Amino acid sequence: MSLKITDECINCGACEPECPNEAISQGDPTFKIDPKKCTECKGVHDEPQCVPVCPVECIVKAA
Repeated sequence: MSLKITDECINCGACEPECPNEAISQGDPTFKIDPKKCTECKGVHDEPQCVPVCPVECIVKAA
């Protein structure tokens, strides 16, 4: 399973440096998460690191 960034993203960039897998990058028009790289931080952290730093809570589980 991976996470995704919804259209509510305000492009603040807070999430990008938190990802240990470099799965988050600037997209057009918002940041995006590469589902092939996203592991929800498993094996590195107990919880995804990008979710709590998002000021608009737009990082959610991908369907």
